[in-house]
Amino acid sequence: MDVFVANAGIDWVDTIEGTPADQVDNVININLKSQIWALQTAPKVMRKSGDGGSIVLASSIAGMEGFEMLGIYSATKFATRGLVQAAAKELAVDKIRVNAYNPGIVLTPMWDEIDARFAERKNVPVGSTRQAFIDGILLGRGEEPEDVAKLVSFLSGDESDYITGQSIAVDGGIKFS
Repeated sequence: MDVFVANAGIDWVDTIEGTPADQVDNVININLKSQIWALQTAPKVMRKSGDGGSIVLASSIAGMEGFEMLGIYSATKFATRGLVQAAAKELAVDKIRVNAYNPGIVLTPMWDEIDARFAERKNVPVGSTRQAFIDGILLGRGEEPEDVAKLVSFLSGDESDYITGQSIAVDGGIKFS
């Protein structure tokens, strides 16, 4: 194995104060602990070949700036960035690179759920939150899964063999307010 992509992740939309303890645990288990387990397991397999490898973790633009109503989610994505930096330092001796990708507003069912939860909790029309975020993207459109896949492919391949410890945004140039 020379590439491992840890792509598991879930969202949660609510205030930090209003998030139930079981949901905090759920988001931390899936978004953060799964990445720790990947970083504990993948290097062992990669070392067997002696050729190094690339580990790519899923973060988010919510790991670059905290977002209202996404505090617990944001916390796990900020933690991913710390894991990337620490693991890159620990695994460089084995020629194992560790990086993360930070997607923005990806037009998937997950963002449909985020938008619906924002609508419910903020009493706004469904679609208005997503559109407000898209209106703040410099390239003028929502992100497609293929946009993310291109960066993950790059980070997995030889073209990025001198990149480690980085958390790279793939967000169309979203403007943070």
